[in-house]
Amino acid sequence: MPSPPDVKRLSTSESEGSSPNSRLSGRGSRLPPRWGWLFHRFQRYSERYLSRHFHAIRLSKSSPPLPSGEEPLLVVLNHPSWWDPMIGMALAPLFKNYVQYAAIHAEAVAKYRFFQRIGFVGVDASSLRGAAEFLRVGQAILAEPRRAFWVTAQGRFTDVRERPLALRSGVGHLASRLERGLVLPIAIEYSFWNERTPEALVRFGDPLAISDHRHLNGKAWTALIETSLTKALDVLNTETMSREPSRFQTILKGRTGIGGMYDLWRRTMSWARGRRFDPSHGDDEENGR
Repeated sequence: MPSPPDVKRLSTSESEGSSPNSRLSGRGSRLPPRWGWLFHRFQRYSERYLSRHFHAIRLSKSSPPLPSGEEPLLVVLNHPSWWDPMIGMALAPLFKNYVQYAAIHAEAVAKYRFFQRIGFVGVDASSLRGAAEFLRVGQAILAEPRRAFWVTAQGRFTDVRERPLALRSGVGHLASRLERGLVLPIAIEYSFWNERTPEALVRFGDPLAISDHRHLNGKAWTALIETSLTKALDVLNTETMSREPSRFQTILKGRTGIGGMYDLWRRTMSWARGRRFDPSHGDDEENGR
């Protein structure tokens, strides 16, 4: 999943979104056909794949509640890892009332055409044409209720401790062009706790209503989104360092234990002591559910 393009090089009248006439048209723009059945099949595949490579995917219990209305959602994530789009697929059931789309590198769509059928939109982040297309497609998606557009907003893979987050400006310019909706920041972090496989940890930020910030241009929207996402990531960093599963709700359970001779020995010792074998190494795993 690529970051949105940097649209600073677009003309001022086009990029700032200071008037309705300067906004790219969203309604009526055609999107590639999206097959719901294929999206759900790929989502189930993603869950199986993630369960083999992660101990758990966990959502912070301190996250604000998800919006309950029909407003379209611009979902903005930080970008710490190659795994981010897959984590988004694991979170997708939480947004089951939305038709979901996500930005992805244009090269990937050209290579794997079926990506378009599951809602991935090809983005060329390196050209002016790609920047304009990102804005056009983003507006087209978010012009209708109950749609979500997922975007990783940093220009590269970035350590979760790095500040400032330095979001690309495209996401702010897209927000400035929307007639309605919400911007939802989502922070992601990966950490090894007590198992050989890592934890994928997620926290939702406070939703930003388009209607509350109509006076903002693209640059100001980018700064506002970055502030909100930074706040969510700061809290998540602290919760991650605590290594306390009780602070999180488990979204997807993966593998536990080491396997091989090590777990065979542990299993034998549990049998000899009359105990049920538990391959996990956590202190109180149930609290994270």
